[in-house]
Amino acid sequence: MSFTDKAKSRAQEMAGMAKERIGNATDNERLRAEGANEQSAARARQAGQNVKEAGRNVRDAFDK
Repeated sequence: MSFTDKAKSRAQEMAGMAKERIGNATDNERLRAEGANEQSAARARQAGQNVKEAGRNVRDAFDK
């Protein structure tokens, strides 16, 4: 996962946290749900990239 991909995922996660907190403060269920959804999407993307990196590391270990 490149630095820019990590930064984009982290920015999306932080935006989701902000939306969720604003939704909690204003009692806005739609905004709260959007925030939670954005956080989940960012975390899923990060997890997928971590799995890819782990697979590459295993492949590289067997190639040596």
